[in-house]
Amino acid sequence: MDQQNSVKWYSKTMAYLSRVMDQTIADVLEGLPAVSIEGAKGVGKTETASKHARWTYELDRTTTKSDLADNPELVLAGTHPILIDEWQLVPPVWDVVRRAVDKGAEPGSFILTGSAELPSGARVHSGAGRIVSVVMRPLSLPERQIETPSVSLASLLDGGRGEISGSTVITPVDYVHEILASGFPAIRSAPDRQRRRLLDSYLAAIVTKDIPEAGGNVRRPAALRSWLAAYGAATATIASYSTILDAATPGESDKPTKTTAMNYRDLLARVRVLEPVPAWIPTFAHLKRLGQGPKHHLVDPALAARLVGATFESLIQGRDEPVFPRDGTFLGALFESLAVQTVRVLADACEGSVFHFRTFEDRQEVDIIVQRPDFRVLAVEVKFSQQVRPDDVTSLNWLEAQMPGRVVDKVILNTSDRAYRRKDGVAVVPLALLGQ
Repeated sequence: MDQQNSVKWYSKTMAYLSRVMDQTIADVLEGLPAVSIEGAKGVGKTETASKHARWTYELDRTTTKSDLADNPELVLAGTHPILIDEWQLVPPVWDVVRRAVDKGAEPGSFILTGSAELPSGARVHSGAGRIVSVVMRPLSLPERQIETPSVSLASLLDGGRGEISGSTVITPVDYVHEILASGFPAIRSAPDRQRRRLLDSYLAAIVTKDIPEAGGNVRRPAALRSWLAAYGAATATIASYSTILDAATPGESDKPTKTTAMNYRDLLARVRVLEPVPAWIPTFAHLKRLGQGPKHHLVDPALAARLVGATFESLIQGRDEPVFPRDGTFLGALFESLAVQTVRVLADACEGSVFHFRTFEDRQEVDIIVQRPDFRVLAVEVKFSQQVRPDDVTSLNWLEAQMPGRVVDKVILNTSDRAYRRKDGVAVVPLALLGQ
């Protein structure tokens, strides 16, 4: 596998797994001329986009990139829909598509995919009002087809609070396997040993290839890798960036500056490896002293596990935990990250936005807030547990009491074997049973 293609692992011989994004793309192309599919490398953008395209330009191919750099207008030639893969490698093609849209391109004309934001100095029109952008993420749990979901996130968001039912044979051990397998389509299909090598290759390529390709300058690659590992250890926490920096450089007197650490964060966000969950600050409620820091997550929990050297055995046994202030275990944090990944994919299809909520003193905290376009919300707690304890529902019920009529439903996602609704109205849903 050569360096140029070291992060493009999707085998054409693999069976295609249907994605939630498929319907979103079809809906956009039916009524609008152009859609941009954004997301980290390896999530399956090209394979999914190819299912909707009739003509493709792959800009990560040297000859194609060179030809389009000399004449970006070439992307207009072909049978619609035209797929322009990794468009950010030749930024002028974006403006070519935008101008084509301005001139009246028909619905379903262009699909663009991109795995990195442009460098801050690059100049292209935003495309606002012309090119619709959607985010693609690694495979959510229902997309992995390990179970048939019985509980619909869309129905929970509707607020009818109907009956919740269903059972699953997926066990806590199975969830650990899914965390380590990753949601990258081609990586998860590999045998365990090869999968670990592919994850290592992915992480190495971020520093040596992806960030430089996106215009980033990494003077100390080892320091950036250490910071990324510390960020992975901070999964599902609200640790400050200075705390993450200290964890990345224990005992070192010559630490990177805070400015350098923020540059690391920005570079990793540019290639879409960081996926923090922003804090929910409701404008319509009289809630005071709310925390405003993001909750840290990588684009896939398998990356966090690999960065800190977590194995199936260490996670199950609760040993070799990364030294980082947190409530609960690192396995619980990774399970929450898997739940966040899944909910984000499903919420996007419902036009929902995902946040987390906590009060300043951490007296009340809700792991996931899914906000509807009308600002009503679904409140979700995540527990790596097969039982529901009284404390598990405290924050959910407190939040509903503070905002009458605004909380459409309350949910606990856990590792139990059946879905049901409690007498207090909280829906208990095994994560494997959550679907569209």
